[in-house]
Amino acid sequence: MFFFIKRKSQPRDESNKIFEDEDWMRLQVRSGSGAKKKTAKKKTTKKKPASRKKAASKKKKASPVKRRKNKGRSGKRRRGCLGSLLRLAFMAIVLGAASGVLLLFLGIWYFDHQAAEFDMSKVGSMPRESVIYDRHGEEIGRLQADRRTVVPLKKVSPFFLDALLAREDKRFYDHGGIDYRGVARAFIRNIKDRGVVQGASTLTMQLARNSYELRERSFKRKFLEMALARRIEATYSKDEILEFYVNRIFLGSGLFGVEKASQAYFGHAAADLSLGEAAMLAGIIRAPNRFSPFRHYQSALEERDMVLERLLAEGMITAEEKDKAERQAVKVKKQNPKSLFSWFKKSTKKAPSTTAAVMGSVRRELRAIMGKAELESGGLEIHTTIDLQLQAAAERAVELRLRAIENTRGYPHRTMRQFEARWFKKKQEKPDYLQAALVMIDNENGAVRAMVGGRNYQHSQYNRALVGKRTVGSVFKPLVYAAAFESGTFPGTLISDNPIRKGEIKWHSGNWSPRNSDGKYLGLQPAEIGLIRSRNTMSVRVGERAGIDTVREMAIHAGLSGSGSASKLEKSPQLYIGNMSATLEAVTSAYTVFPNEGYRLRPYLIDSIKDRRNHMVYQNRQVGYRVLTPAAAWTTSQILEKVMADGGTGSSARKLGFTAPSGGKTGTTNDYQDAWFLGYSSRLTGGVWVGLDQPERIVDHGYGSRLALPIWVEVMKVAAKMKEYAPGDLPDVSNLVKVELCRISGKLASANCRKKGKAYQSKVPGTLVPRSGCSEAHGAASKQQKRPVSKSRPSFFSKLKKVFSKKQ
Repeated sequence: MFFFIKRKSQPRDESNKIFEDEDWMRLQVRSGSGAKKKTAKKKTTKKKPASRKKAASKKKKASPVKRRKNKGRSGKRRRGCLGSLLRLAFMAIVLGAASGVLLLFLGIWYFDHQAAEFDMSKVGSMPRESVIYDRHGEEIGRLQADRRTVVPLKKVSPFFLDALLAREDKRFYDHGGIDYRGVARAFIRNIKDRGVVQGASTLTMQLARNSYELRERSFKRKFLEMALARRIEATYSKDEILEFYVNRIFLGSGLFGVEKASQAYFGHAAADLSLGEAAMLAGIIRAPNRFSPFRHYQSALEERDMVLERLLAEGMITAEEKDKAERQAVKVKKQNPKSLFSWFKKSTKKAPSTTAAVMGSVRRELRAIMGKAELESGGLEIHTTIDLQLQAAAERAVELRLRAIENTRGYPHRTMRQFEARWFKKKQEKPDYLQAALVMIDNENGAVRAMVGGRNYQHSQYNRALVGKRTVGSVFKPLVYAAAFESGTFPGTLISDNPIRKGEIKWHSGNWSPRNSDGKYLGLQPAEIGLIRSRNTMSVRVGERAGIDTVREMAIHAGLSGSGSASKLEKSPQLYIGNMSATLEAVTSAYTVFPNEGYRLRPYLIDSIKDRRNHMVYQNRQVGYRVLTPAAAWTTSQILEKVMADGGTGSSARKLGFTAPSGGKTGTTNDYQDAWFLGYSSRLTGGVWVGLDQPERIVDHGYGSRLALPIWVEVMKVAAKMKEYAPGDLPDVSNLVKVELCRISGKLASANCRKKGKAYQSKVPGTLVPRSGCSEAHGAASKQQKRPVSKSRPSFFSKLKKVFSKKQ
């Protein structure tokens, strides 16, 4: 019995140990008393029934032990199930933790692998201001998408560095790029709020974000930042990282870097920041626009006080220094309204506000010259062809002359002053006042020395000199006459000024006949009169002598089609009188062929570019080609000189004070919607356009000689006093030959020509001397208008075009 009970009690769990001990003791006692009774039974055999009774009683008393044993086995099963569940839960936790660790390592490997693809040199290579210079090396302005001035760490106030670390990353010099305590705190908070509401970015992580433009608000971006921060810490020293950070950080109001912000907000260098100023700058980093001292000064002060508290708590300053900084007022400068153009900072030296148009043009050309990455990195030295002195004269002339027009009695449009009064209230409005554009090109190399794209760049950034296309009108006529001179016409050839008759232009089916500006018709006149007095009917007939195809090719080759395709210029007789559109720069460049003996140089604005290492990355190469023969260019130029003399449409130039040798041509489109003047000296060719952005009549009798010519004269008078542009004699030809020509055919005069009074003596370039004599009968004068243009004899320009086509 003892053995049985002991063996059965061994597997019981600890929860039942008390019950086992009690049963053990009871059974031991009962087992002992039973033995004594058996011994007594041998001595007294008569008491058997009692013994049976006792045995039955003994059996009855033993039954509770069995019941307890059964109860213990049931509890064991229940407690065993609970233990199994606990064991399964424990195993799940262990497996989950192991999976989490595995996923963590996989995540670290994944983002480290991604971070390895980033170029670490980009961290220290931050955008800088690009400086733009004029032709003499004087600074015009600065150009950059985000304005900054990079300074070494030693030129930053220690107050700012301490304030920055106290506010943004107090363990910066202790961690390896990641503050794990901060990350854990932010992770728990973001999980709780089910979104990215709190970050734990160290300075290194912020630097990674700003260097690689990581703007997405997500856990993925945060992990990538962490991986990049580790790489940055492994690549650069702590001081290098801190220097990159203080120069790259955005500090509100379009300002990047501590040096630029210190200059803009407080008017001095970052090295001179006081404790209060440094604390204010460090305080606005988290929300630069919301705490900008320019617009939210009180909020910026509150941020300053919070940073001072942090500095005191970190033991970086004393209580006395904190109190003194809080009592001291922080003086913030007034914001410069021109900082709205964050990509452009105008020079304080000479150029007026419209120089911004030059800067816009420089930016436009830079996009075509350089790659996007190089342009965005900045730090460039851009040397332009602009002459600041001439540029200032051009801007001044445009404004003074247009203001004088606006002040004339009965001027029918809104003036610039009237527009400005409304623009300050409603800046989205487009300017509707009188505008002008100007371009001055150096004849020797094609360099643009001055350019005005409009009167006020803040009102409109539209560059009317480079982009705006307007109907050119009469300023196109010199090219028509030049084409005719190459085809056998001479300045003394008689041309009818009578109205164009129906069917006279055989290849044109319409019944088109232009009027002359004065409404008069002068009959037969020498061809040069048609150009000097800008006669429309004569110009059409001169063009017909050259041929419409030759004139179209001439315009394209001179750079007036815009795309180099003849299809861009409609085949119409209206082309002869300038019914086509072109930019002022293109027309001005085309006119350089007259003082350059028929040679055209491509106009350019940027001469050279150096990168931040002072390496030359771009140098302009002169691109030029011949448009006219020297003889045709000289012949046309001789007539354009007469335009500027007494009796010509440009004769007012002398009255206004410009008397140097020059040639030019006025232009006026229908209903006085566009006023032009194109003129040149031996050194400069200049073009001026005046008009409204939405074409309509400027003023009654708004001829080019009245509106545009005076602007050109004012600039040329300034240029004439400058050594670089002092005008001299215009080019001449050395092979002039005296010949007798027929006034009707343009060929060598015959006896019949002399008999009919059609012969005249003239000096012409040797290359233009006709090879044959005149064979016409010279009947009615009108017959000369029916003279067909020779189809078998190609013009000089046609031959030249074939040569260039073969080369290409």
